[in-house]
Amino acid sequence: MMLNKCNDKRMGLWLGALSLTAMLWSAPAMLPVQSAWAQSSGAVRTLPDFTDLVEIVGPSVVNIRTLEKAAASPVAGNGPNNGGPSDEEMQELFRRFFGMPPPGKPGSPKQPNRPQQQQPEEQPRGVGSGFILTNDGFIMTNAHVVDGADQVIVTLTDKREFTARIVGADKRTDVAVVKIEASGLPPVKIGDPNRLKVGEWVMAIGSPFGLENTVTAGIVSAKGRDTGDYLPFIQTDVAINPGNSGGPLINMRGEVVGINSQIYSRSGGFMGISFAIPIDEAVQVSTQLRASGRVQRGRLGVGIGDVSKDVAESLGLGKPQGALVSNVEAGSPADKAGLEAGDIILKFDGKKIDKSSDLPRAVGGTKPGTSSTVTVFRRGITKDYPITVGEFEPDRTAQKTTPEKAVPPNATQFLGLTVSDLTDALKKELNLKGGVRVDAVAEPALKAGIREGDVVVQVSNTEVADVKAFTQLLSRLDKSKPINVLLRRGEWAQYTVIRPR
Repeated sequence: MMLNKCNDKRMGLWLGALSLTAMLWSAPAMLPVQSAWAQSSGAVRTLPDFTDLVEIVGPSVVNIRTLEKAAASPVAGNGPNNGGPSDEEMQELFRRFFGMPPPGKPGSPKQPNRPQQQQPEEQPRGVGSGFILTNDGFIMTNAHVVDGADQVIVTLTDKREFTARIVGADKRTDVAVVKIEASGLPPVKIGDPNRLKVGEWVMAIGSPFGLENTVTAGIVSAKGRDTGDYLPFIQTDVAINPGNSGGPLINMRGEVVGINSQIYSRSGGFMGISFAIPIDEAVQVSTQLRASGRVQRGRLGVGIGDVSKDVAESLGLGKPQGALVSNVEAGSPADKAGLEAGDIILKFDGKKIDKSSDLPRAVGGTKPGTSSTVTVFRRGITKDYPITVGEFEPDRTAQKTTPEKAVPPNATQFLGLTVSDLTDALKKELNLKGGVRVDAVAEPALKAGIREGDVVVQVSNTEVADVKAFTQLLSRLDKSKPINVLLRRGEWAQYTVIRPR
């Protein structure tokens, strides 16, 4: 009965289609169906043909293999894998590309019948992609492709192989440049990623899983994705897999607009979300790498965080914007300029800071030693601070401190806080002039994220000197409105909003 029902339905649809077709073609004033559709929808668009682009850009894309030296040690089952990547290579690829081991990998029981073999001096380490920047052999790829490699081998599309020299690699942007001794190579044409539009067709060429010169295509899904400190990524749905890293993202004009670098995945495989480094950012990095082998970045010496909607409203900022200064490194350019924890940086060198990730990009792109201006919002007032940009150093690990017990606490019930004065030793340790230590927390302060041991530095944009000043300040506040509080937790400062009960 079900089969017949389906057949009846199909027949009805087929007859309906015949009737519609007869009506369309029998009406004397009607145009053919295709023509009518063309008129109603404007110009007819067809799917793009990528064959010309592959012929133009393909010869500029290279395969990159990396080798590492290994100590000779007996291993089992290290035989050939039909020319494909070994199990060790695959694990390394997943670790580097996804930051995780390959999912669902079954255990490999030891096979006693296989002979024990010695590891070679150099063994395959990873597979990636790259593209030719200049005709004399400079090649761009990802930093994670060549990171830790003892030897880098570049294979061109004409099957020539070269041992490459690593010119420089920048882990923060994941950009690297390698050099091969060759001439007359076909360089890529560099495009402008700012001209990319969401929905525009793009193409990738690379070596996923070691399969050289693999072409995939898709569209630009989004622009300016914040997935890193220094780069706003291009998001696409182009199929990208391990081995595509370092390969070019190409627009329909045959121009490279990005470097395929990351994917989002829950399974370990491609899930329709890929990220590419904008080529203009990558070129700036590569220029410095070629000149000196390293990248110089500006620094202010501040820890930063986002400004939430509640904090912005409670501070009178109007809307969430800027970068919240959570701590200022002693002796840093920011410290010398007079910046303080709790400041909100709204502009750097005249450039608006909409979100916290905008600041490291703006400062990082500034040459160390440059005189600039930082626009800061502090306790309801906006002020400019002259600052001399320093040179970036490795991040310092913030050390947590445990405040000492102070004088007997004073209960402030409507906030849910029990506080005490700071000792002179604690003030010196935290480099504070005043404040009160939180000795106990209840609702609503508990809900606001305040912990025992935190130090309250400001309340409602007003500095707190001690328990007496803190109590007097609270007595004047409107207890029906949210109250913003600036806290110190070890070396870090942050705002929170308490909603009194």
